[in-house]
Amino acid sequence: MLYLWIKALHIIAIVCWFAGLFYLPRLFVYHAQSNDPISHERFCIMERKLYRGIMYPSMVATLVFGIALVVLSPAWLASGWLHTKITLVLLLIGYHHVCGRQLRRFAASENARSHVFYRWFNELPVLALIAIVVLVVVKPF
Repeated sequence: MLYLWIKALHIIAIVCWFAGLFYLPRLFVYHAQSNDPISHERFCIMERKLYRGIMYPSMVATLVFGIALVVLSPAWLASGWLHTKITLVLLLIGYHHVCGRQLRRFAASENARSHVFYRWFNELPVLALIAIVVLVVVKPF
């Protein structure tokens, strides 16, 4: 029963983290298009609250519950699909931190990228999510 509770909490944390990973770069798109100081300040506040209040705690919870699942099922460590999933999660953590650096650039009015860049940047976590779901459900190797 403990395993199922941890699994449920892991899935909830993943959903919350991905909501932020999808939405923050979308805010960057709009922020890059804004020209007035009021919009700039509003986007800075929204981005900071999303990153610190939702994304970061959700990422930590995802990792804690994911590690707990592996501790409860150590045989998974011999599975290739889990190694691939862990690699993708590490890349997502990197993406998360790149978003944090970009947030700080916007706050300092140092953004040098266009809204088009952020539209493409916004698609990267979608690809990771698709791959991770396939790995976890299908377990191809």
